[in-house]
Amino acid sequence: MRHGNKVNKLGRTASHRRALMANLTISLIKNKRITTTLAKAKALRVYAEPLITKAKNDTTHSRRTVFSYLRDKDSIQELFGPIAEKVASRPGGYTRILKLGNRIGDNSEMAMIELVDFNEYTDKIGKKQEAKTKTRRSRAKAKPVESKVEEAPAAETNEESAE
Repeated sequence: MRHGNKVNKLGRTASHRRALMANLTISLIKNKRITTTLAKAKALRVYAEPLITKAKNDTTHSRRTVFSYLRDKDSIQELFGPIAEKVASRPGGYTRILKLGNRIGDNSEMAMIELVDFNEYTDKIGKKQEAKTKTRRSRAKAKPVESKVEEAPAAETNEESAE
C-alpha cells in the first residue's frame, strides 16, 4: 500500500529528483513538447502545472518563487510571457500526456508531454470546428428553397447574346 506516498521518487535522491524535474520543466517550457518515460511525465505534470499557475499572476514575488524552482532566466521570460498569455483563461490542465509505446532498449513505457495550448495541429482542428455552421439532424422538415424568378431571364439574355 502507498499510504502517504504522494511523490514518485523515480529511483533518485531528493536533490537529484529536484534537479531532474527542474531540467524537464525548462525543456518543456522552451520546446513546448518533450518525450520522456511515462513515470517522469506524470511526475513532471505535478511539478510543472503549479508553476504555470503561478506564472498567470505576473508579480515580482511569483517570478522569484518560480525562479527558485527553475533557475533559468530564459525559461522564466518564456513562461511569464507567451505561455502565461495563452493559458490565462484556462483554469488548469495545462499539459497533456500522450503514451507512445515502449522503448526498444529497455522496454520502458514512453510518453510525450506537451503544453495543451501550443499544439498547432489541435489548434487548426479547433478553428475548423468553430467555423462550421450547425446543421439540423432531420432535413425532412426543411422546405426546399424556391429559385428566384429574376435569375431565369438573366440566363436567357446570356443565351441570346451568345447567338
